[in-house]
Amino acid sequence: MTEAPPRGVTPPAASSDAAAATQDEINAEIAAIAATRTGDEPQPRLDYAPYRSSILRHPTKALHQADPELVELVAPVFGHQDVDALESNLTIQHRGEPLGERIVVTGRIIDGDGRPVANQLVEIWQANASGRYAHQRDQHPAPLDPNFTGTGRCLTGPDGSYRFTTIKPGPYPWRNHDNAWRPAHIHFSLFGTDFTQRMITQMYFPGDPLFAIDPIFQSIVDPKARERLIATYDHGVTVPETSTGYRWDIVLTGGHRTWTEPS
Repeated sequence: MTEAPPRGVTPPAASSDAAAATQDEINAEIAAIAATRTGDEPQPRLDYAPYRSSILRHPTKALHQADPELVELVAPVFGHQDVDALESNLTIQHRGEPLGERIVVTGRIIDGDGRPVANQLVEIWQANASGRYAHQRDQHPAPLDPNFTGTGRCLTGPDGSYRFTTIKPGPYPWRNHDNAWRPAHIHFSLFGTDFTQRMITQMYFPGDPLFAIDPIFQSIVDPKARERLIATYDHGVTVPETSTGYRWDIVLTGGHRTWTEPS
């Protein structure tokens, strides 16, 4: 699950109960819920108590069928001519060099049978190396980087591959409870053949010590499903003298699908 909107930005102060909770209390709640898991549970629990605002992050009323033709008349239209190849490099969008560890993130978007999903619009957004978003709602007392906006996009190739050059984001505090910190992550948005087919998810980095105490990450109570959100370091992707490399595949369907936020 993602934080309170706008996605990825430190939310406003939570309730007094949430503010009073300590990290140890949140850890105890996480452990108690994990002990109740039975069988596979690849999707996050909608009302996950350690994540205080989770009840606000999903529909509470019955869904209504939308007219797809009407939606398509007012929705954006994307095509090859609209996405420049340079948009996938988040380190060259300004005059100066951004600060932080330069990385390459690449992978394939596939269906449940391993078939590539080509011509998929992939968008990412993230915090900078100090853990701050270039957004007015983010008032985290960490420096903004004038040479890093933290957004990019690309289209998948015939083999379903995507590739971004960016800066490794830093962890940042959020107001779920006292001394709450989010693991470093990159938000991914995927579009299918039209605007109504958007999916949103998050990619994490291996070995992050904040995984165990983050209620958003832990709201996916199935450990195997959580692992599918973690990229792997790939030395073959690493660019000599330039950037380290990470590989992360996104599976859209099937029993091993990557978690995506409900639309």
